[in-house]
Parts: sequence; structure tokens; C-alpha cells
Amino acid sequence: MNPTFFSRRRALAGALLLACAPALPALAAGPTYGTHGMALFGGREALYASHLPMFHAPHDYQVILKIRVADPKLDAALRARLDGKTALWTIEPDKFELDRLAPGAVAPLRQFDANVVLGHFEQGGKTQYRHVGIVVEEVVLFRRLSPATLENASARYMQVGTGRQRFLVKTIDSRPDFDHIVAYRAAPGAETGSVTVPKVALQQPAARELAAALGVAPSAIGGTVYFYTDDLR
Repeated sequence: MNPTFFSRRRALAGALLLACAPALPALAAGPTYGTHGMALFGGREALYASHLPMFHAPHDYQVILKIRVADPKLDAALRARLDGKTALWTIEPDKFELDRLAPGAVAPLRQFDANVVLGHFEQGGKTQYRHVGIVVEEVVLFRRLSPATLENASARYMQVGTGRQRFLVKTIDSRPDFDHIVAYRAAPGAETGSVTVPKVALQQPAARELAAALGVAPSAIGGTVYFYTDDLR
């Protein structure tokens, strides 16, 4: 008997078995799976990404990452474009489970792909770089937001960065609240702790108030990188 005949019969039998086998169920996405857009800020000293949060799943987390671009040339180019400026940049990542960034995550997320956008990626921003590898160097902040209505008379800002170029990021601790990122120039050796200013409804604190809380001249406040209220009502 021709051995090719048996080979063909075995191949046909295998194909029939595969066709008749029950389909394996797809792995269900977890509660934090989604497209987690982020505000991108920083400069030559460091790059950061701040998740754009809401008070509902899968976006009910305030997350700040220290990142770098996997391609060294693109990383340097992007840092140069952001350095010393307050123009809004955002990143639009491929979908992933946000809780993989949590401390102690079973399968921690070390890298993801994203489009890098000048402006807001959902509000007319212009994509500058596509399918960029984003490396997570450090999870600076990871905290879940409470959906409960809560009023606070003060706004607390954490400092992000330890060099001369730093950023103030509003801790989201009220509902409604606002997401706010401010650039400022620190004095050499300045303290890195949080600062608190009075909160008036959903208004941005004045630069002079932030400067007074930091103990710096108002001219050290570079300006707002990102301010948004609609997603935190």
C-alpha cells in the first residue's frame, strides 16, 4: 500500500477530530480591562503618564506611572518635545487590565503599546507616533477611587519628580472633583512632600496659592498641563 495514502488518511482523521471538538471558551476580560487613556507629561529628566480616571469601572483608579519609550531615539525625541512646555499630550494604549499595575499584581504589566497624541486623543488630538512601546519603570501611585459623594474644603497635590522639573498632581479625593496636573520649577534640594491649598468648588487653584504652599515665587509655576472635570462628576 502506498504510504502517502496512510498519511493522507491520518491528516483527514485529525482534521475531522478538530472540527468535531467543542470550542474552548474565550478568556473573560476582567473588571479593569479597557482602553486606559493617560495624560503624558515630563521632559528630559523623566516621563510620566497619569491615567484619566472616572468614578466607574474600569476606570475608577488614579494611577501615575514613570515611563520611558522602548526605542531610545524616540524616547529622547519625545522628552525634548515635552521639556519645559505645558502643551497637553496623551497616550492611547492598547486595551489591558489596569489592575496589572497594582502593587503585588500576579502578572504585573511591564510594557504596553500606545499611540502618542499631541492634544487629547478623544478630543481632536493629533497622533504623532503610532504603536509605540511604553516601558513601565515605576508605579508612582495606584489607588482606587470611591464613588461616594464627598466634599473637601482643601485640595491636596502630590509632587511628582525629584529634580528641578516637577509636577503637582491633584489627589482625587472628593466627588465631584477635578483632575489637575501643574508644572513647576523646584529649587535645588526642595522638599518633595505633598502640599494643600483651599478648594473652591471645581475651580483651579491660582498659581500664587500653589506657589505659597510650596514656598516658591509665583514665577516658578510653569502652568497647567491638564485640567478636567467632566469625567469626575
